[in-house]
Amino acid sequence: MLFRHADTIWSDHPLLAAGALYATGVGAGADTAARADGYRDRALARLAGSPESGFPEILAWRRAFAGMGLRPTQYRCASESLLRRLRKEGSLPRIHPVVDLCNAISAAYAVPVAALDADRITGPLLEVRPAAGDERYTTFGGGTEHPAPGEVTYADSAGRAHARRWTHRQSGHSAVGPGTTRILVVAEALHDGGRDLIPELLRSVAEELTAHWPAATTETAVLTRAAPEFAFADQDPPAATLAAARPGPLP
Repeated sequence: MLFRHADTIWSDHPLLAAGALYATGVGAGADTAARADGYRDRALARLAGSPESGFPEILAWRRAFAGMGLRPTQYRCASESLLRRLRKEGSLPRIHPVVDLCNAISAAYAVPVAALDADRITGPLLEVRPAAGDERYTTFGGGTEHPAPGEVTYADSAGRAHARRWTHRQSGHSAVGPGTTRILVVAEALHDGGRDLIPELLRSVAEELTAHWPAATTETAVLTRAAPEFAFADQDPPAATLAAARPGPLP
């Protein structure tokens, strides 16, 4: 399977810095709270000096959202939403050990980090691209939406949208859950300096995953306009494996 950004994304956002990580052998049984709290504390220390709205990482996403016709204070990138909650409440949500780690790392680096269940992505391609408008997005409540034509989304080969408004909100369809064993993690930055930050962030994610799941394997790639593709998961698991991991019909 391939993950990539469409050429138009690189053209419209020349400062885009992106990285992807594929991991197998993760699960819901690890206790990541202590390490997640360490990243949370890094974010809190930074917030003590300035609200997230002044961070260059967040300002870059606000400019991008405004350029796409979105109100930045209505539609926030995922890392801004996490930092805003952290500043107001002093904590981050507890959802799943993998998600908790990725959210805390996202807050510490002030960069959106998406974690997707790789078994819920239909290959051979997952692409960040403008929507055609007929893609199907599953909300966390189980409803179906269609991204507006031109809205940036993560679209797979089955026409599923795995995000709304790029880094604003992920899909419930590919959310990491109790049966998840394989994940695709994507980090994206738009600020000056992002190309130095993304490799460090990927190393942090890889180190934390292998520390908490000793049997886990990870592969990473820093993506550029010249090398925009990340090949992962050579073969999709058989249908029986998917059925065991996620019983019941697909939404």
